[in-house]
Amino acid sequence: MGFDARFLGVEAAMPRVGGVPGGLDAAGHASAPADHDSVVELDYLHFTVVLDTGRRLARVTAVNVDGADLVELERGDDWQLDERIPSDWQAGPEIYARNDFDRGHLVRRRDPVWGPPEIAARANAETFRYPNAAPQASGFNQSKELWLGLEDHVLGHAEVHGVKLSVFTAPVLAAGDPPYRGIRVPLRFWKVVAWNTGGALATTAFVVDQAPLVDTTELAAPAPGEAPPLGPFRTFQVPVSDVAGLTGLVMPELIAADVLPPTVVAGGWRQLAASGDIWL
Repeated sequence: MGFDARFLGVEAAMPRVGGVPGGLDAAGHASAPADHDSVVELDYLHFTVVLDTGRRLARVTAVNVDGADLVELERGDDWQLDERIPSDWQAGPEIYARNDFDRGHLVRRRDPVWGPPEIAARANAETFRYPNAAPQASGFNQSKELWLGLEDHVLGHAEVHGVKLSVFTAPVLAAGDPPYRGIRVPLRFWKVVAWNTGGALATTAFVVDQAPLVDTTELAAPAPGEAPPLGPFRTFQVPVSDVAGLTGLVMPELIAADVLPPTVVAGGWRQLAASGDIWL
């Protein structure tokens, strides 16, 4: 149940929020998070979501992907609130009504869908919980050049080569994100992929930007100087340490295993034009 840091055969610890998160008690009900971190950790089948209860969006998600045991299932679209925690901790259906925002899966629907049929079916259903969603402009969520294309490449690699992956994903929850219906819409998303190479941990990281696609006719514009310096339809491969810096998350094990050579890092963020540009 939940994310397994030893799934790869080497330690791949989930990025951590400073302080001690809240959790679920023995009865499966939420305990209030500490005031200084305002996060609660939610375990699902093969994945975990660490929810920021103030922002009502995930600070980090972590999923184990078994490329050799993936199961193809009908998608479905039965989004539900997680009944273990208060509804006002979650960005629920009201955020996505009558607008161009998709309920963007953070843990991709297909990633935890592996194992025996009944297990795969349960994992599939559990990805449709609002703590695992974030508002994504439809052009961002569905574009082969942006989020979907990157996710297809990562999952396709695991499936074709029958390898195990641990994948960490979330929005960048920045202070300058535009307010909307009681939340702030994230403008950047990040992903760190981890795998076992010859008995050692290896990682790489990506940042994708949806700022140019967010409909600002209804949203308030970011404060001056807060707009991210990335253009539309751009995906970047970045040092894992830069993701840690953007998010404030603690991930020294993932940083130490980064496959980007120092000479590449020195050249700045690498814009990706095609999946063949990804450095693994």
